[in-house]
Formats: sequence, structure tokens, C-alpha cells
Amino acid sequence: MANMAQAVRMALHYAETHLGVTDIFGEDVGAPLGGVFTATQGLKTAWNSPLDERGIIGMAIGLAMAGGKPVAEIQFADYIYNTIDLLKIAGNTCWTTNGDWNLPMVVKTPVGSGIRGSIYHSHSFDATATHIPGWKIVIPSNPLDAYGLMISAVQEINPVMYLEPKALLRIKGEERIPGEPEDEKLLSKMIDAPLGDRSQWKPQWPALEAYAVPIGKGKVVRSGSQLTVVSYGRTLPLCKKAADDLAAEGVDAEVIDMRSLWPYDWELIKGSVEKTGRVLYVNEDTEVTNFGEHLVRRTVEELFYKLVAPPRLLAGKFIPGIGLADTLEMASVPQLGDITSAIRSLSAEQP
Repeated sequence: MANMAQAVRMALHYAETHLGVTDIFGEDVGAPLGGVFTATQGLKTAWNSPLDERGIIGMAIGLAMAGGKPVAEIQFADYIYNTIDLLKIAGNTCWTTNGDWNLPMVVKTPVGSGIRGSIYHSHSFDATATHIPGWKIVIPSNPLDAYGLMISAVQEINPVMYLEPKALLRIKGEERIPGEPEDEKLLSKMIDAPLGDRSQWKPQWPALEAYAVPIGKGKVVRSGSQLTVVSYGRTLPLCKKAADDLAAEGVDAEVIDMRSLWPYDWELIKGSVEKTGRVLYVNEDTEVTNFGEHLVRRTVEELFYKLVAPPRLLAGKFIPGIGLADTLEMASVPQLGDITSAIRSLSAEQP
């Protein structure tokens, strides 16, 4: 099975071949590296930009205004913050022009912890992204969704923020991408650039097929009856494992993968919480002004009389940075044990 980086790469190849993507660019995005996580290796429209995040976002806006369909990469989300004013302009362009101007652009950037990247390569952008109206925001938790969400993102006529959980980029999927060969070693031989001299290398792309995950649609990844766990990105597989492990203790948790942060599938969440009466929101962004706090607020306002326990949020610590040492990183953001304890505790809470 393909890993997430390969899935993103195959989706971008499909997009530049069939969906009109004109430019895929950013720092080290083109040859020879093909991105620090190899997600852009071998793409025919990929090129290298200067080390200039504001230039990257400004170029994407200009290309989109001129009729192009760019996919721009910020190498790590930690370095996107100096582009906030430009992201704001991109988000409000359609609105401020009364629909006369659209910006069909995608900005992709790796987010979150999990690679021991310390303070400059470990932070989340979830909540900040949702504070910029006009953008659609997606974040996959597995390779098949990564492929399908990118296919949907490049077909939007206004900006999409594509957040890649960097801890999951090397994780193989459990479902095959349409057109992916059954032999994963063959896939690697076909599309992964060799080490060393790559000057003569060209990928041999499989016969990929269209597959789109609709933006704004979540997914129940585990059905349950006692409580609802809502997550996305890196923490989603941990929530699924925690729920599966706790089944042996008689805890029956339903797990929802949001997949999109804006728009998001409130009807799916609402239906699950109405069924279970308990909900835990889990992500690794810092807990103060966390996107999960918005979901808690909406849960209380709309579902108060359906609840049998207060809704809970498990998120990253509100600290200025994530440390390099394993113990510091693992103490900074939710881990499997934290999620397991939170689910167990919430399942036992009675009105």
C-alpha cells in the first residue's frame, strides 16, 4: 500500500495531467529533491522557489488571478505565519469582488509533531487556518483520504489549505488508491526517485483513477454507542487504536474523522453525539483558542439536553514551543495513553 507522501504525489500527478494544475512549487519542491518529504518527486510542473514564504504565497495568488491553477507548498507550517496578511487577501478576494474574481489555488504544508522537529518544525496550524475566512481547510489521516482530498482541493475555484500531518507521511495505508499496483515494492520502484544521481530518472506513473473525497464530509471510522470521539490528522489513528483497545474493557466508543475543518460535517458529529450523549474532541494544536473549543461551544449550545456528561477537549499544551527531547515532545501533545485515559474517564462519567 502507498504511504501518505506517495498518495499526495500521485494525486498531484493526476491533477497536473487531468485537472489543469499548472504549477506545483515551493522550497525544494522541484528536482532533484522533490520536497523534503518526497511528496513532489517526478512531477512535470514542479519547480523550486526561493526561500521566501511571502513570495510563494504571493506568486500563488498572482498565478491564480492570471488564470493558472497552482499548488504552492510552505515547507513546514511553522514558517507560514509571516504570510498571514496574504492568506487573508487570498481568502477574501472572491467576497470583496462580489464574485468577480476567484482564486483556484491550493496551499499545502506539513503540520504537527511526531518527527522530533523541535520548536521550528513541530507546530500545528489548525486553529489559525480556521480564523481566516474564505479558505476551505482539509487534513487527511490516511493515504487514500490524502489522495481524494487533494483531488477535490485542486478542483475548487477558491483557496484550499491542505494540511499534511508530517508524522503520518511515511505511514502506509490500509486501502488501495485507485490505480495503485498491488505490489508496493513495484510502486516504490515506479515512482520513488533513487538515492544519488537522479539526473536521468523519470517516474513510471501507474494508471491512476479519479477518486475524490468531498470537502466538508467526515467519516465514522469506528461505530460505537457509549461515547463519541472526534479527531483528525495525527491523533485520529491514535483515537481509533485507543477505542479498539478499550473495547476489551466494555467501552464502546464511536470515532469520527473530520477530514475537513472548514466546512466541517456538523450533521455527522451531531447525530453521533445525540446517540451517545458523550463527546471527546482530540487534536494536537495548543488548547487555548483551539478549534476543538469551537466544537465544544457548539455542542453545548445545540446539544445540551442530549448530553449525559460535559463535552471534553484533549489538545496540546499551551506552551511556546515543542522540545526536541522525546519526553518533552510527548508531554506537549496528546499521545495514545492520554487519549486512552480520557476515553475511559469520559465513558464512566454519569449525570
